[in-house]
Amino acid sequence: MVEEKDIKTLTTDEAKKEILGLQDELTDYGIAYYEKDAPLVEDHVYDAKYARLVALEAAFPQFVTQDSPTQNVGGAQTKSGLPKVQHPVPMLSLGDVFSLDELQEWEDRTKKALGFQPKYNLELKIDGLAINLKYEQGKLVQASTRGNGLIGEDVTANVFTINDVPKQLKEAVTFEARGEIYMPKASFAKLNEEREADGQEPFANPRNAAAGSLRQLDANETKKRNLSAFMYYTAEPDQIGVTTQSGLLERFRELGLPTNPDNRVFDKMAEVGPYLEEFTASRDELPYGIDGVVVKVNNFDDQVDLGNTVKVPRWAIAYKFPPEEEETVVRDIEWTVGRTGAVTPTAAMDPVLLAGTTVQRASLHNPDYLEQKDVRIGDTVTLHKAGDIIPEIGQVVLSKRPKDAEKYVIPTTCPACGAELVHVEGEVILRCMNPACPAQIQEGLTHFASRNAMNIDGLGPQIVTQLLDKGLVKDVASIYSVTREELLTLDKFKEKSADNLIAAIAASKENSADRLLFGLGVRLVGAKAAKTILQSLGSLGRVASASVEDIVSIDGVGQAIADSLVKYFKEPEAQALIAELAQAGVNMDYKSDQGPIDENSFFYGKKIVLTGKLEKSSRSEIAAWLEGHGASVTGSVSKKTDLVIAGTDAGSKLTKAEDLGVTVWNEQDFLSAQANDGE
Repeated sequence: MVEEKDIKTLTTDEAKKEILGLQDELTDYGIAYYEKDAPLVEDHVYDAKYARLVALEAAFPQFVTQDSPTQNVGGAQTKSGLPKVQHPVPMLSLGDVFSLDELQEWEDRTKKALGFQPKYNLELKIDGLAINLKYEQGKLVQASTRGNGLIGEDVTANVFTINDVPKQLKEAVTFEARGEIYMPKASFAKLNEEREADGQEPFANPRNAAAGSLRQLDANETKKRNLSAFMYYTAEPDQIGVTTQSGLLERFRELGLPTNPDNRVFDKMAEVGPYLEEFTASRDELPYGIDGVVVKVNNFDDQVDLGNTVKVPRWAIAYKFPPEEEETVVRDIEWTVGRTGAVTPTAAMDPVLLAGTTVQRASLHNPDYLEQKDVRIGDTVTLHKAGDIIPEIGQVVLSKRPKDAEKYVIPTTCPACGAELVHVEGEVILRCMNPACPAQIQEGLTHFASRNAMNIDGLGPQIVTQLLDKGLVKDVASIYSVTREELLTLDKFKEKSADNLIAAIAASKENSADRLLFGLGVRLVGAKAAKTILQSLGSLGRVASASVEDIVSIDGVGQAIADSLVKYFKEPEAQALIAELAQAGVNMDYKSDQGPIDENSFFYGKKIVLTGKLEKSSRSEIAAWLEGHGASVTGSVSKKTDLVIAGTDAGSKLTKAEDLGVTVWNEQDFLSAQANDGE
């Protein structure tokens, strides 16, 4: 790393050159971060360069330009395909400080400007995407991103899929609320696993994952991402009768808006140290990502007096946590084969304690990522946790690179079977295309037996390995021909274990067919998609014979999933496998949690939407009953909807149903039909 010169010693030409270089560099970083949701550097690297630019421009203001990153909020306007929304009140970003001394300097300026000691409200700085929610008479009518602070993107349809965001407030108020859309850590980890398995680039952190999810053109894709929200600001406090930031958060809770519960009010800055220490230490334990603490002057009148700069409010500041980063040495790069044939590299490193856990392995994701980082065996690298959970290599410490370190050569053959690896067009990973690859078979068998698939308790990775090594299984259908005597030949396998596993295998035959479909490991078909498809088509046989058009017509199922399913079931090997499973007695029909479906039910095969407040049953209870009678309960009204069951305060779904001519029932209509169903 080049040592920075003291700004006071720079000549005018040196300052100009460095300022222009930093402006270009930070602009590129900003495009990657805000527009492509794929950051080029870690946050702390960006923050350090940005702080240097701010200091340089303060010392040499003649070189400040309108397009400097210090003069703009967020990202530029992108060609995302989403409609644009102009913000009547700009959505500003926050200034940053990185130490208690800098925080104290900010307070000194604040007190001097006000002429007295204000109180402060401290909140956790959520690592997400800024959002503006517009409510009219308590009803959510528009949601938009920050964009460049003046113009954002309309993401209303996508926000409607986020359960945490209320579509109707508890009071009929009209105002705009602002906050953060974020992705929980567990959802982030699951999403990246799925993306890597499907040959896609993983997201760098939960913030970028949330941004990429919220800006989807298909709201169904956003719905799958399990986003959440915390709200924390309004430019119209008078509209809801509040005078302080702490009072605003309490008022938001009364209205039904989600807020983070960990805000606290302090009389002066000298008292905030323990709060900062508490969350610096406990950030890894939170189910969502935070990258600091936001300090706000609590009283709104004081905020107005302090005002804003062109980019940031003077009444708030973000205290950023120091980066949790350690150095370690890469000893090897190992390649593993997943159940879909994806072949991915992993760095094996000297163990190091990072964020409370010992880490010695980190995914290198794909060949492009490996080459971009230029990681070599023997390199010293910086290591951090993406989203505070996933170990990730930041950069190579070039000053410590061994002189004999050679550029890593990407393999061309599968490490498990020796087959030639293929770089499929449109994917970033390598794939082994050999269906007989032992690593793929092992991963596939383990997935088939997993809890969310066929739930064969006791058939874990170690047992699968032994069964394969002894030639007792070759595919998922052969699991059902394994005998008690064969199991007793396995290492450390006694009579009770054998009996339990045989019973679990037998019990799995009775599972609903959606578990079987998920267990087959068809690319892109997750557990939820499998259930949606089987609910609609009723049996695996119908799925296997369905056309792409048949599958795409199912609400919530996209083109990519349909293509993948049809391609899978066209293969003779897949057809033979399904026949073997059926011959073994494995159930091929969809079963609801309420038992076998009566195909003579009035509701069988219908697409139904529930909306409004229901008095005699909850919507979840009615949805479960309908699904148990073969209906598909969806969240949006379309031309394909057969029936809308509307309670009181039904809103836009009822209006759309009436416009489309869809049949609408009230709750009593449904209860009467329910009582007579099957007669």
